[in-house]
Amino acid sequence: MNTSLKYLLLIIAAAISLTACDDPLTASDAAKRTPVSIELTLPELPDKAEVVDESLSFRNISSGRTYEFSLKSEIELIPGLYDVSYSARVFASGAATTTLRANAQSVSISGSSAVIALTAYNNIETDDLIISEIFFAGTLRSSGNQYNGDDYIKLYNNTDHVIYADGLTLFESKFLTTQKYNYSPDIMAEAMTVDALYTIPGSGTDVPVLPGEYLLIADTAIDHRVANPYSFDLSNADFEWYDISTQPSSLDIDGVAPNMDKWYCYTLSFWLLHNRGFKAYGIARIPVDRDTYLTDYLYSYDYDLITNVGTFPMSQSAYRLPNEWIVDVVNCSVDAMFAWGVCAPALDCGWTGCGTIDKDKTRYFRSVRRKLLYVAPDGRAVFADTNNSSEDFNRMCIPSEIEKQQTATDIYGTPASGLTYDGLTPIP
Repeated sequence: MNTSLKYLLLIIAAAISLTACDDPLTASDAAKRTPVSIELTLPELPDKAEVVDESLSFRNISSGRTYEFSLKSEIELIPGLYDVSYSARVFASGAATTTLRANAQSVSISGSSAVIALTAYNNIETDDLIISEIFFAGTLRSSGNQYNGDDYIKLYNNTDHVIYADGLTLFESKFLTTQKYNYSPDIMAEAMTVDALYTIPGSGTDVPVLPGEYLLIADTAIDHRVANPYSFDLSNADFEWYDISTQPSSLDIDGVAPNMDKWYCYTLSFWLLHNRGFKAYGIARIPVDRDTYLTDYLYSYDYDLITNVGTFPMSQSAYRLPNEWIVDVVNCSVDAMFAWGVCAPALDCGWTGCGTIDKDKTRYFRSVRRKLLYVAPDGRAVFADTNNSSEDFNRMCIPSEIEKQQTATDIYGTPASGLTYDGLTPIP
C-alpha cells in the first residue's frame, strides 16, 4: 500500500470514529437509548382525506441536536428533555388542503420506554400580511444604559396582490414565554390571552400594502439619533403606537407618524416591547368594534403562583383573542429561559429570539427577521411562513432599519454599512 493511500484511509477512519463518538445515537450507546412511542390524535378531517409526509422532530434541549424520524420508524433516543414536533400534509380529492402540526415542549424521555401524546391541529393559514421583523431589544446609550423608544415591528405583504392594513390590530401576549403555569380555564386551543391591542385606523382601503412591500410600525416615530447617536431614524414609520400616560413622570412622545387606535394596554404610562423578548407578538383582524370587544371578551382565570415560600392560588382578568381572528403570531424568548409557547401550535409551534441567556447584552442592536425563501420572477421577496418561528426566523440579525440607513454604529463599534443578515443579500 502506498503512503498516500495509507494516510487517506487513516484520515477516513479517524473521521468515522469522531463522527461516531460525537453522535449520541450510535450503536456504542445502544444501552443508553429509550424506545419512544407516539400517541397521535388527529383533528376531524374531510371524507377520504389522506395524511401524507408525516414527520417527527426531537430537539434535545441540552445539546441543541435535532433528530428526525418518520411516524412509522422505530424511535430510540438517549434520555433527556426534548421539544417534540409533528407535521404532515392532508390531501382530499388529490389536492393539498391543509397542513397538520403538533408539538410538545420539555418532554422528559427516560427509563425503559416513553410514551408521548400529541394532539395535531390544522395549521391556520391566512391570506394577509405577515410579521417580517421584530426589534424588541433596543439600543444602548454611550453610558451603556438602555435607550427606550426605538423598538419597532415590521409587517410584509408576502402575497402577489394588494392587501389593505386598515383595521389590523397589533397585540402582545399576556403570558410570558419564560414562566409556565397551569391556568383555568385553559382557553389556548380557542383563543390567546392578550394585554395590549393597537389598531391601524382606516375605512377599509386607506392603507394599501402592495405585493413585496413593508409596513413599519414604530414605538416612537422620530429620529432617535438626536437623543442617542447609537440609535437610528424612525421618522419614516408608517404608524406608531402612542399612549396618553396617567403618570406625569412617564410621558410618551408623540412622533410624526399617524397614531394607531389604542384599544387596550395594561400599562398606566406607555407601552414598550419586552426588551428581552419574553412575550409573543401578533396581528389580528377583529370583526367587532372596540367597545363590543372590551365588553364581551374580558374573562377571568385562576392559577397558582409558585414562590420559594409557598404556593398561592391567584385569580386575574385579561382579554381573550379568538384564534380564528389571528393572522400571525411570533413567540419570542431566549434559550436558557424558554418554558412554553403562549399560543396554540396551529398559530406558532416554535419560537425565536435574541441572546441565549436572560439579560444577555449581545441582544442589543439585534432583531429577529423572517427568512428569505426565494425571489419571485417579478423580483418580489417571498419569505418562509410555516407557522413555526423556530424555522421561519433568523435570530440575532442586524435590524433592517439600521441596515437600510447604513449610518448607525452600535455601542460595540460594529458599523452598519455593508452588513448583511444570515449571510444573505439584504432585502431593501
